[in-house]
Amino acid sequence: MARRGRIENRQGRMPLAGHLREFKRRFLIAGIAFGVCAIVGFFLAAPVLQLLSAPLDDLRAQGLAVDLNITNVTQAFDVQMRIAFMLGIILSSPIWLWQLLAFIVPGLRSVERRYVFGFVGAAVPLFIGGCLTGWYVLPRIISLFVGFTPAGFSAYLGAQDYWDFSFKLVFAVGVAYVLPVIVVFLNLAGVYEGTTILKGWRWAVLAATLFGAFVTPAGEVLSMFIIAVPMIVLYFAAAGFALIVDRRRAKRALAEESRVA
Repeated sequence: MARRGRIENRQGRMPLAGHLREFKRRFLIAGIAFGVCAIVGFFLAAPVLQLLSAPLDDLRAQGLAVDLNITNVTQAFDVQMRIAFMLGIILSSPIWLWQLLAFIVPGLRSVERRYVFGFVGAAVPLFIGGCLTGWYVLPRIISLFVGFTPAGFSAYLGAQDYWDFSFKLVFAVGVAYVLPVIVVFLNLAGVYEGTTILKGWRWAVLAATLFGAFVTPAGEVLSMFIIAVPMIVLYFAAAGFALIVDRRRAKRALAEESRVA
């Protein structure tokens, strides 16, 4: 039995108990990293909320009475915990993402490893770019919506609702920018061909436009285009990349057939 275990180790295999120990170790490292970053995020919650409320300063300068408010006893702590949780996930993402990859990658083939690392390498900057785009249009959206407050009225906004709205908008745009990478990944996995992806460009343009219109206020055309146009460009870039991959794949298949013949 000992000799058999040594052979399995030389072949790079790991028993189930070893996998479970490895998963536990990496999960513990990721959990500790998240906990530390969440504690840091707890103390950064107030500055982050103040930064998010910056668009309200412009409205106040225009003479509109608008303030963020705590509407119940526990809401201040709840909002701070929500922000701390999300900052914990974001700040610790390099660590927990690496732990996840380190657990998965050893069981993959070399080609599959390149796919995984390529997917992550492209998805992370695109997600960050999408979040920054959402952050850029956020003040315009808030100013437009709150600006509908009639003259003589004051706008008292719940801090929790304000945070939820701001975070969902920024996060939704970030996720939307990652979708073309998923399309490319499906092509690399052989699920969709590049021609199929390119033929769906009309639906992609429609979906991007509808998404831009959905997350921006009615009539705010500039913000809609700021969100929709990069998504459309990324879709066509993904389709072009998929076509190149299909062409190279066809050449390799033809070369293999020639060798066999």
